[in-house]
Amino acid sequence: MLLKASELHVGYFHEQIVVDRLTRTQMVQYAGASGDYNPLHTDEVYAVQMAGYPSVIAHGMLTMGMVAHMVTDFVGDGRLTEFGGRFLRPVWPGDTLSARGEVVNLWRFGDKSFVELALSAVNQDDAAVFAGRAEAIIDG
Repeated sequence: MLLKASELHVGYFHEQIVVDRLTRTQMVQYAGASGDYNPLHTDEVYAVQMAGYPSVIAHGMLTMGMVAHMVTDFVGDGRLTEFGGRFLRPVWPGDTLSARGEVVNLWRFGDKSFVELALSAVNQDDAAVFAGRAEAIIDG
């Protein structure tokens, strides 16, 4: 579903499950794609015995990428003008994440319409793992 300014209002809300039970395989695949082989993300023994975590943790940028996927599903590819956020807590193997976007502003500049979204991602316990914002060009 691509957003149109004429169909939106401040407070409009979209939510999408972006991963159902994140696997260690997905985390290692992301490590390969990103080149980030930090053992906190790929080595269970290191993460537990050396770093003191209960397990390996997902790359923050993997979480952010999953949120970005929801945003581009929502506004369309090639429309983002700004995107950013911060990581609030670790994402663990087995977590299910839902990404949420809420319209906080709509405006026109010249002949283009824009939307600002407040973003979040929560795990299966509804605990926030990511918070951010995005701006995008949308159809009129």
